[in-house]
Amino acid sequence: MKATITINLGGKIFHIDDDAYEMLHAYLVAVEQQFLSDDERKEVMSDVEIRLSELFAENLGKNRDVIMKSDVNKVIEIMGEPKDFTDTEEEKTNNQKKNYSCGSQHKYRKLYRDPDNRILGGVCGGLGAYFNIDRVIFRIIFIIASCGAGAGIIIYLILFIVTPEATTAAQKLEMKGNPITLENIIKIVREEFKNIYNNMKSS
Repeated sequence: MKATITINLGGKIFHIDDDAYEMLHAYLVAVEQQFLSDDERKEVMSDVEIRLSELFAENLGKNRDVIMKSDVNKVIEIMGEPKDFTDTEEEKTNNQKKNYSCGSQHKYRKLYRDPDNRILGGVCGGLGAYFNIDRVIFRIIFIIASCGAGAGIIIYLILFIVTPEATTAAQKLEMKGNPITLENIIKIVREEFKNIYNNMKSS
């Protein structure tokens, strides 16, 4: 008989056995050690935990309620290992292909409003990312549709209300149809911090 532990991961409650908990804890510690900045670490860890909780929920389904070592192994294979960041370029390429292959089993593309490419509410930016089309085209379509009866304004407002904003790194990856791996989450967060630093420097 194995003891189980109750954990809160990404805002969700899970039951996990001892061996699986030790493996998951070691993984999260290894991810944390990749960062020197407290702000960067906090942002990445929040997104990683949310994604882990989604993957565990998918794996468990309705038939099981305890995370086992095999579940942790499967999730780590999808997310990628922290040590991948110190591999050679050839190894990095192989790991990226592996992560994309594992992650492609899940549906990642989802419609969000894009806060990084918005003029008003980010609806056109989100549509552009979702359909992989230049967001300017959607802006032109809404402008044309707004002439006359103003249907474009109504449709835009409806989309603004019903479409959530992509606020986390994982959501921004989903919006663009990219696999939600550890490496991609870190890349998105570092780009955001770099943009913030550049904006502060130029102001």
